[in-house]
Amino acid sequence: MSALVEALARCPLVAILRGIHPEEAEGVGAALAGGGFSVIEVPLNSPNPMASIATLARRYGDRALIGAGTVTTEQEVAAVAAAGGRLIVTPHADPAIVRAAKAQGLIAVPGFFTPGEAFALLAAGADALKLFPAEAASPAVLRALLAVLPKGTPVLPVGGMDAATIPAWRAAGAAGFGIGSALYKPGDTPQTVANKATALLDAVAPG
Repeated sequence: MSALVEALARCPLVAILRGIHPEEAEGVGAALAGGGFSVIEVPLNSPNPMASIATLARRYGDRALIGAGTVTTEQEVAAVAAAGGRLIVTPHADPAIVRAAKAQGLIAVPGFFTPGEAFALLAAGADALKLFPAEAASPAVLRALLAVLPKGTPVLPVGGMDAATIPAWRAAGAAGFGIGSALYKPGDTPQTVANKATALLDAVAPG
């Protein structure tokens, strides 16, 4: 079982901390790791993202898969690896970034929206796929995609995911969910994040 699949089995929610500052990373990371989140992503369009990734990897890397989102160049892949990140998430379908991530021994979860993009990314070595923007698709679209993708391909919808929308996507076969503003907005305190996390975790609790 891959590290990503194992992490998603423990908690299918990926925390997307867009806009977080390095000095906030440890406190917010504690709220998430303590609450059971096992995948934490810092988008690279956040302030000084490599410092936040380094802090999170150092403090919580033994409990959670820490990495970067909004990765758009191979140079950024190398910088994430140097900061201690283990996960590369892109907003777009670029097989070159997938190959760069795999060459560094990192987990690659590239963004896609069409079957053509999905198959090209899997051929490049993607570990999972990010359906983005999910608001422009639907659970029915995901169900149709999963019918043609290789069996067991983890697909994570991202965009518009919250406690209300998650159940329908989960029923359609989503392996996990990228959670952004429903979990963290710039300036949120660790306690605010912990409270939001509880509501989201309830939405994916069995039963």
